[in-house]
Amino acid sequence: MLGATDLELADPPAGAAGSEAASRHILFLQGPLCPLYARMGALMRQEGHRVSRINFCPGDWLHWREPDALSYRGQPEAFRHFIDDYLRQTSVTDLVLHGDQRIYHKAAIAAASPLSIQIAVTELGYLRPGYLTLERDGLSTLSRFPDDPDAIRALAAAAPEADLEPIYPGSFALEAIPDMIYNLFNVFAGFTYPHYQRHTIYQPLVEYPAQGLRLLGKGRRNTVVASAQALLFAGNAPFFVLPLQLEGDFQLRAHSPYTSFAEVIETVIASFAANAPEASRLVLKSHPLDAGFERWPKRAMAIADRHGVRDRVLFFDGGTLGPLFQRAAGVVTLNSTAGLEAMQAGCPVKTLVPAHFDIRGLTHAGPLDGFWAAPQRPDPELLDDYIRAIAAYIQVRGSIHNREGLEAAARNMTRRILDRQLNSGEAYRTPPPRLARARALGVPL
Repeated sequence: MLGATDLELADPPAGAAGSEAASRHILFLQGPLCPLYARMGALMRQEGHRVSRINFCPGDWLHWREPDALSYRGQPEAFRHFIDDYLRQTSVTDLVLHGDQRIYHKAAIAAASPLSIQIAVTELGYLRPGYLTLERDGLSTLSRFPDDPDAIRALAAAAPEADLEPIYPGSFALEAIPDMIYNLFNVFAGFTYPHYQRHTIYQPLVEYPAQGLRLLGKGRRNTVVASAQALLFAGNAPFFVLPLQLEGDFQLRAHSPYTSFAEVIETVIASFAANAPEASRLVLKSHPLDAGFERWPKRAMAIADRHGVRDRVLFFDGGTLGPLFQRAAGVVTLNSTAGLEAMQAGCPVKTLVPAHFDIRGLTHAGPLDGFWAAPQRPDPELLDDYIRAIAAYIQVRGSIHNREGLEAAARNMTRRILDRQLNSGEAYRTPPPRLARARALGVPL
């Protein structure tokens, strides 16, 4: 049963009795750090549906202070029992959450799945900028979107042409400031939700100063990388690129068998040293949001030295990936969407786990050891079909880092959820088509 020690529920809003007759009850959990979910909730209320929200921390409360919100203050391990009771007793029809691997979200999905509740999972877009992801049930290796080329071609044939025009330019202020306010409020008001377990791995009071120092040195690092890149391009030696991912990224923590990106670097450099043509180079590119805690340049070069290829490995701690993708012989990625960007530039891509775009005909089909000598280029027609299909079925136009884009995202997501158009028709497969391959590699899902 729901306990008073677990939550605090405000009085029902005016008209709540009438809303009980509405056909839907949409429950929101944690969303992106912006007003997106609050705006979606308002739009759904306007259509006569019951809307509620569970807040887990002070930052959540900042984004949703409506009377239909309740606060969960219980232990994380008790949330599965709580949410199971809540879903049943309040007749929830739809569950909306950002990311499927946060501890509270995993529990909610597990409780909702047997109840025929529509589960809408949001995330940043595969087609950036200007798109957000909206999938039914799960993301990445848990995605229900097909990975069969013929199925993708069939979906594309019934879909409109994808509009990739970058109409919602991002704002650094809208990206950084809400993030800082949310996390710092969690630190200083954390006593109000004493059992909250955050999904990030670094303490904000440590991470933000480190990122600030990195930001101060950005110009210098970009200058160094520009010089190194010019020399690389002038030398005409073939080179491969490994874009680094963040240690806290759930693509690494949950959707891969690796416990640290250090293991990925070790795997790639060892394979490169043993199998890549002698004249080739390997470029490791830092993530733009890396706070510097892992000291990747020093650690990566130590790994390269141990494998005898220090003179063939470069670390670019700055710059952008676009120019590298235009000239690279190939890109190796764990499962970053940078791989899709590379394929759009015509560059061969090898994924280490079944990324969403790891599809026969798009990515290199053989083992990593064979990639260095004979990388397979993506089929441009299949790539166009994949982009057209995901744009129509699991991407929505909008942005959380642009005010106009946020309003577009709220309206587009609301419409698709209410119309039950999440992975509609043949865009939904059971079981998740990437999951067996991922588990065979040791992915703990």
